[in-house]
Amino acid sequence: MSDARTVIERTLAEAAIEWESPADGTYVVKLPGTRKLSTTVSLVVGNHSLSVNAFVVRRPDENHEAVHRWLLERNTRLYGVAYAVDHLGDVYLVGRLPLAAVTPEEVDRILGVVLENADGSFNTLLEMGFASAIRKEYAWRTARGESTRNLEAFGRLTGEGRTEADGPSA
Repeated sequence: MSDARTVIERTLAEAAIEWESPADGTYVVKLPGTRKLSTTVSLVVGNHSLSVNAFVVRRPDENHEAVHRWLLERNTRLYGVAYAVDHLGDVYLVGRLPLAAVTPEEVDRILGVVLENADGSFNTLLEMGFASAIRKEYAWRTARGESTRNLEAFGRLTGEGRTEADGPSA
């Protein structure tokens, strides 16, 4: 068990990733994102396995069936983690690895999968589950002359025409 802790601590330190250990065998890792500001990942070393848990997005306001279907379809392509919902309907990425599999390469790989699927899917999940809220926020901001820069990725929803597929704005 202590070997897994050593591997995790060394891997995080060598990668210069922000992390803390609030309890023995528990690590809270902050992964920087591009769509989502950051993704917080909990790594907990147990007696037989390492559990991985990362919050992705709160319970969708709408379109639950389509969001859940999308998550389940994505699960078929994920490595080491899967999308899950908690009792409130919030979306997480969760996984469990045997302690024997905790190597620097696997820790790096699992954190990469978490980041790719939390950050990479963030705008898609917002579009699917919060379209009405995005439109309302956009209308509220434009009516008051406030910046809509952080809503640019949702141009298809707001009528601005730009979408994330068009690439970053200048």
